[in-house]
Amino acid sequence: MPGSILYARTSEGLLFKQNAQTIGSESTSKNNDAIIQLGAQDPTISLVNHHVWLADVINRNVQVHKVAALLGFIRLKLNKYAILADTVEETGTLGNHSIYKVVNFSIISAHSSPRIDSDESEYLKLLEMQLNNATLHFSYTYDLTNSLQRNESIKQKPTWRTADTRFFWNHYITTELQELSQQDPSVDYFIQPIIYGYTKIVQTSLYSTPITVGIITRRSIFRAGTRYFRRGIDSEGNVGNFNETEQVLVVSSQDSSSSHVFAFLETRGSVPVKWAEINNLKYKPKLVLAANPNLTPTEIHFNQQKKLYGTNYLINLVNQKGHELPVKEAYESAVASLNDPEVRYVYFDFHHECRKMQWHKVKLLIPQLEDKGLTNDDYFYKIIRNSDGMTEKIVKEQHSILRTNCMDCLDRTNVVQSVFANWIMQNQLETAGVLTEDESWESDKSLLSYLQNLWADNADAVSLSYSGTGALKTDYTRTGKRTRAGAFKDFVNSASRYYQNNLTDGPRQDSYDLILGNFKPHMDSVQSPFTDRRPMYIQFIPTIIYAALTVLLATIFFPKSYFTSRKNLSFFFGSLFILAVGLQFVMKNGLQYVHWPKLVHVDFLTVEQSHNKEQQFRGTKYSQSAAFTKPDTLKKD
Repeated sequence: MPGSILYARTSEGLLFKQNAQTIGSESTSKNNDAIIQLGAQDPTISLVNHHVWLADVINRNVQVHKVAALLGFIRLKLNKYAILADTVEETGTLGNHSIYKVVNFSIISAHSSPRIDSDESEYLKLLEMQLNNATLHFSYTYDLTNSLQRNESIKQKPTWRTADTRFFWNHYITTELQELSQQDPSVDYFIQPIIYGYTKIVQTSLYSTPITVGIITRRSIFRAGTRYFRRGIDSEGNVGNFNETEQVLVVSSQDSSSSHVFAFLETRGSVPVKWAEINNLKYKPKLVLAANPNLTPTEIHFNQQKKLYGTNYLINLVNQKGHELPVKEAYESAVASLNDPEVRYVYFDFHHECRKMQWHKVKLLIPQLEDKGLTNDDYFYKIIRNSDGMTEKIVKEQHSILRTNCMDCLDRTNVVQSVFANWIMQNQLETAGVLTEDESWESDKSLLSYLQNLWADNADAVSLSYSGTGALKTDYTRTGKRTRAGAFKDFVNSASRYYQNNLTDGPRQDSYDLILGNFKPHMDSVQSPFTDRRPMYIQFIPTIIYAALTVLLATIFFPKSYFTSRKNLSFFFGSLFILAVGLQFVMKNGLQYVHWPKLVHVDFLTVEQSHNKEQQFRGTKYSQSAAFTKPDTLKKD
């Protein structure tokens, strides 16, 4: 199994060795002695003899560093780097398995004095941004990329070989290690799969019965990114912001010799049709749909989901009026065209049903899903021995999935997912003999508080990764009540989302595409992607606005003689006029001022190059792609 890592820098490059103290008893001395090297001159990953460690590290007294895990290697424009998890914190235990969250990381160059130009520096900033903002989790002894149910059917192998690629976040940056392990299996022990998402597991009790409850959320590596730049579906059936969330429950038996282990899976993901919202500096972006709708990607998506999870129960929370209506209609049209009995659709007008903070009405969804065939006893259930954690009996498996979405799969989605998870847990506790049918676990305020906070923290983790802020509506998730303070916090988060989505999300999207291998600087970059190639007049307008605003403020706070003097008023109204004209120009040309991704262009935009009469390049401008079109009609709110 993987464990903590020792590394040292020598004249030949970086040497990595597994820390002997964390090697499991099943590991052989050969695996313990395996040394890999990232060369300084030839930046390739190779196995070296153990005597290299002895000669270069011990004999020469080279400093040795200990880190929690080797996350992988990445090559940028000029150099190759090792990405290390320096320190971690435990977020809970599942059976005998400890789960960790990465707290600090390092990016170490293969060369002690690497070449750095302006592009390399920008790539490093993006990589650091990604790692600083990511919530990365792993376990040395348990495969977090797979659910409890999937793990049960996997024979003992190094976890990376059986990991679910969808959630293997460092899959790309461990590619070379994976290839090297085909030559020598000892390399397996350097490959530590990690997930991007959320894990928290807590121990508590219910009616004096020890129980463990927790949530594990795994974010897909496919079509991953920020809120407005990764929406809808791609040609391979991958949707934006796809997450799998697993609520786990472990209940100790009366004689404490065994435990009941339950797991319930739900998924969330963008509406699986071709659509987008195009930022243009307005509060509500421009909503567009595919000009020529194609059902094939939607069909591929649900074929994948059925194969993975069984019957799909779709909960659509998109508004049925106004701005969101076209997305709702496109989704319903696609599902109707599929005409698949294993894809069962339910619509719930979240904002209408729960208006005036009546959030308890979310539970109205339960009988609607029951009418479609959903039951609260469809979950994974096994019994394990407490002495060694081994499975005694698999009682049942989960054969369906709840797939929930709103526009962003963030706020409304999380509230609904938590309601269904709580509903399922009631049945699980009855099955374990802790409750009778007349008793409700929600009457235990301590356990209720644990679950509410777990789901609220999960909401924040998913939202931060996608929108850049914490989730909305978490006051309800945490307390079961909607509060005015919570509503004000949502207003602040909404304003922050507007700013980030328009002006800072471009680099965030680039950071995803960099670490996931969607853009490879040493292969894909013919010219610098960071140069601003917009026409000079487009680039210059904000400078004029800043100058006019500075003069305007100066005339107010530092007037010449007095505010109403002719000279001061002339500067005041002159700067006010320039400011108004400049802002009008920026808003009219908002598409040119959004901070778009630079590494992988979004599919709903076209980048046009303009030239003068002499065919000299004048700049690039953004326009809406012809593959997308504005919906024909919109009903009024």
